[in-house]
Amino acid sequence: MPRLICGPMATLSHEAFRRSVERFGGCDEYFTEMINAPSLLNRGPFEQYYLLNGPSPEKIVWQLTGNRAGPLAEAAALVAERGGIGVDINMGCSAPQIYRTGAGIAWMTRPLEETREAVRAVRQALVPFPAMRLSVKCRLGDEDFTDGGFFAFTDMLADEGVQLITLHPRTRKEKSRGLPRHEYVEKLCLRYGGRLQVYLNGGVKDAGTLQAALAAAPDTDGVMIARAVAQKPWLFAELKHTRIIEGNAGVLTDPADDSTDGPRVGPTDGPLKIDCQQLALDFIADVEACQPPEFYRTRLQRFFAYYCDNFSFAHYFKTKMLNATSPDECRAQVLDYFARQSGDRYRTL
Repeated sequence: MPRLICGPMATLSHEAFRRSVERFGGCDEYFTEMINAPSLLNRGPFEQYYLLNGPSPEKIVWQLTGNRAGPLAEAAALVAERGGIGVDINMGCSAPQIYRTGAGIAWMTRPLEETREAVRAVRQALVPFPAMRLSVKCRLGDEDFTDGGFFAFTDMLADEGVQLITLHPRTRKEKSRGLPRHEYVEKLCLRYGGRLQVYLNGGVKDAGTLQAALAAAPDTDGVMIARAVAQKPWLFAELKHTRIIEGNAGVLTDPADDSTDGPRVGPTDGPLKIDCQQLALDFIADVEACQPPEFYRTRLQRFFAYYCDNFSFAHYFKTKMLNATSPDECRAQVLDYFARQSGDRYRTL
C-alpha cells in the first residue's frame, strides 16, 4: 500500500492536531500548515509555534509559502536545521488571498523560468542538508491549463532536482468541487518512472474513495489526506484496519474502563473503538499546550467545524463549539453534548 500522508491545512496542521492523529497510530508523514516564509524570517512573536515539530519530529515535512525566491530559500534553510523528512514548496494553494499575493498556485501561472529560479534557490539552500527531501505540492493549473503546459511545469521541477510532486488534480477554481482527475497522478508516475516520487491528493475520505483513487493511479507512491482526517483523526487507522495491512496497529479503547486515558494503540485484529469525548477533550488540552492564547479560539473553531460532523446533532454541536470563547467553555460544551447524547460517545469501526 502507498504511504499515508496527513496534508497541510492552514490553522489546523499544527502539533496539537498531529497529537490527535498520532494517538491512533498516526501516518507516515505530517505536512505542516503553510509557513509564510517572509513572516518566519521576520521572527514575529508567534512564528515559534509554527516550528513545533512534535509529537513525531522524524515524520515532519515543512511546507513553505511565499511569492519571492529569496525568502523561500532562507526559510528553507531555517526549517531544515530542525530536521524532519524535507521541505515542501506550496505551489498549489488556490485560496484567493494567497493567489493574489503571487504565492501558491500563482507560481504555476508565472513564466516558467521565474518559477524555476525559485525552485533552484530552495534546492541550493538545502545543499547543506542532504537528508532533506525537496518537494512541491501543485495543482493542474489555471482553468485554461493544457497537458503541454502542465507537463512542462512538472518537467521543470524534475530537472531542478525536486524529488517529490504532490498533485491535487484540480484546477485553480475547481477547489474541492467535482471529482479530482486522479489519472493525472498516474500520468506523472509513468512519465518519470521512478525518477521522482508522486503523491496523490484530493477526494479521499474513506476506504471506498481510497480504493477508487488507487484504481485510477495504481503507481502512486503515497496518498495525502487532509480535511477527512480533520473530521476523523482516526481515519488512517481505519484505512489500515480496513485493508488488513500486516502489522496493523488498531485502536483499543475499552468503553467500560474509565481509567483509560484516551485511546491506546496496540496490535489487534478486532474492531477499532474510539472514545469521541476523550478525543475532543485531549485536543482542547493539546491546543492549550501547543498554541499561544491568542490562537486558542481560531484553532479550536477550525477543528470542531469538521469534527462535529461525526455526530447525530452535528449542527447543534458545531454551533455550540464555534460560539465558545475559551478552552474551558469548549470543554463544558463537549461534556454537555455527550451527557445528552451518550450514544454518540463511543464509535466502533
